Amino acid sequence: MKRFAAMLLLATLSLALLSACNTMEGLGKDVKKLGQKVEDKASD
Repeated sequence: MKRFAAMLLLATLSLALLSACNTMEGLGKDVKKLGQKVEDKASD
């Protein structure tokens, strides 16, 4: 039973970390777009 609980905890943590990577990737894209808009405004 302890082994099952440990495996379940490990799987849950793995899923959380993988979804966090996708979230950070999306955040990076948003920041990149924002930076591009700031550069465009500065060059005008």
